[in-house]
Amino acid sequence: MDVTERLSFFASLYRVDENPDVGMWYLYFTILGLSILVYKLGFALKLPILKSVIIYIFLALGSTVLSFLGIFLPVAEGLVVAALILIIYKIRLHRSKQVESSET
Repeated sequence: MDVTERLSFFASLYRVDENPDVGMWYLYFTILGLSILVYKLGFALKLPILKSVIIYIFLALGSTVLSFLGIFLPVAEGLVVAALILIIYKIRLHRSKQVESSET
């Protein structure tokens, strides 16, 4: 059984099987960036700076685990889909607020 057939899209894009050192770092930073994006789009509140730092530290630690799972499971791909859904939601919310404010 060939391992390259089982890799997720981003793991095969970053060639984790051929160059694991650099590929895993790319996968980690992709998952970290997408996690931060999804957090900011969907869940972020206005918090004091120390609480925000703690949240980002835990996001970085969680991304470490998710990057190992992301080799064979579609973790980054799921984060891309979640980010797209949240971006569409934010755009529609912004447009509806503009229409609502222009009517009054």
